Amino acid sequence: MEDGMIRVFSPDDLPKLQQITMEAFEPVSIDRNIERKYGVINGVDWKTRKAEHIRLDAEREAGGIFVLEWEGAIVGYITCWCNRMAGIGNISNLAVDGNYRGRGLGRRLIEHAIEYFRQQGMTHVRIETLDQNEVGKFLYPSLGFEEVARQVHYCMELPAGVNDGTAPST
Repeated sequence: MEDGMIRVFSPDDLPKLQQITMEAFEPVSIDRNIERKYGVINGVDWKTRKAEHIRLDAEREAGGIFVLEWEGAIVGYITCWCNRMAGIGNISNLAVDGNYRGRGLGRRLIEHAIEYFRQQGMTHVRIETLDQNEVGKFLYPSLGFEEVARQVHYCMELPAGVNDGTAPST
């Protein structure tokens, strides 16, 4: 098993996937960007919010999460879900342990997800990345993904009074 094995997610995998996520998304997370700008929000740091995304992915479509093991240890994963009405497979999250990057494991996970979507009858696959994700900006097109849009994320701090009923009405 020197080059890894991909298998379907088990609920016991969740803590390890969350751990890999928090390390891997440090430089490429919208939630991390928000925290850099505003600090910890409501006592919940970006890592906790991002870890919750993985839990929600498991809740939505656990059968679409694939885990990559290397010599018995979880070293990466990909989360997928199918929009069956539209025929579009969505890749929500992809992460590889920092000690195993540069070995083509992310590529293997995406290729596995693409095959999963084919088997599920999807006609298209969608993935997104931040402009600051240099790996994603190279990897995704190299697998055949084409850029279709750019999106800018905004955040604002609500002024005091907005949630206590004293905000002006429109």
